[in-house]
Amino acid sequence: MRIALVHDWLTGMRGGEKVLQCLLELFPGADVFTLVYRPEQFDGMLEGRRVTTSFLQRLPFGKTRYQYYLPLYWGLMGGFDLSSYDLIVSSSSACAKWVRNPKKALHVCYCHTPMRYIWDLFEDYFGPSTSPWVRWPAEFFRPYLQRCDLKSNEGVTHFLANSTEVQGRIQRLYGRESQVFHPPVDVDRFKAKSGPGEYYLVISALVPYKKVDLAVRVCTKRNLPLVVVGKGSEEKRLKAMAGPTVSFKGWASDNEIPAYYEKAKALLFPGMEDFGIVPVESLAAGCPVIAFGEGGVKDTLKDGETGVFFQEQTEEALGAAMERFGTMTFDPAALREKAMPFSKARFLFRMQVYFRRLYGVQVQEENLKL
Repeated sequence: MRIALVHDWLTGMRGGEKVLQCLLELFPGADVFTLVYRPEQFDGMLEGRRVTTSFLQRLPFGKTRYQYYLPLYWGLMGGFDLSSYDLIVSSSSACAKWVRNPKKALHVCYCHTPMRYIWDLFEDYFGPSTSPWVRWPAEFFRPYLQRCDLKSNEGVTHFLANSTEVQGRIQRLYGRESQVFHPPVDVDRFKAKSGPGEYYLVISALVPYKKVDLAVRVCTKRNLPLVVVGKGSEEKRLKAMAGPTVSFKGWASDNEIPAYYEKAKALLFPGMEDFGIVPVESLAAGCPVIAFGEGGVKDTLKDGETGVFFQEQTEEALGAAMERFGTMTFDPAALREKAMPFSKARFLFRMQVYFRRLYGVQVQEENLKL
């Protein structure tokens, strides 16, 4: 039995790539298909694998500025020949599920989210502050890309969603049922912290939809210590609005992140995420979370037990939540226990059970690692 794993692009190790890493463990004989691949970013994760890339790999800046080729994704993904494969598993937050399925093989799509920038978050990515040379083409191609996205669903036999939030989007946008499989979180990298903490913490890409500016403004106005870990297009703007109590640490490696949680009072999470791996990592480190109470965090956090929710993405709402947090205490060991259901081991076990039940004898032991 031949198995194809399809991923949008392989240019860095983020949450979606950690799902792919687990799929590689589950299907040790599978081949990998992706738009572009930068092997230096993966520390041998795909060593010994057959990795097939699209023509985009050879285009100017294709491996680093692949987003600018968005209108070509339908044709690029359709260029892969999967006619000899019996099972297709796509890991998709953009276009991986757009691969053609001429053999009508079983195609399981693990959907991190329907493509944000052509559906719900178009204005966040291409709003009025965006250059007209970017926004106008995006507006022009948006209906075409939406049609491509909907058309591709004909080749998907089963959807898996990474949260109930994404499950709802799949139903609303695609009219399809899905089963929730929360993505794996490496909880073993963390241990429950000791002490009340010295500062509030943000760990995030510094991009508009993450709403890091809310945390920076609130902590600046209230003279509260805030440590911001991450980089992105918003960095210059955020630094300009930050007061002396806010410090920016830039990018941090996986090995450096636990030390930030150890000294944090709470993680501030003002954006809305599809799932949100960072809040679960915070719980694994025994650190409570002050979060905007929408999106994937509703699957992982509980107001009053793991921290505090606020219901509007405003400075006033976040400030009130931080005041409420100041009246509460949390047990780091109990918080860590809340993270355990989202471990990598549990994800692997659930996926093994799912594929065995779904495909039965079609998935032989040489294809599915137990």
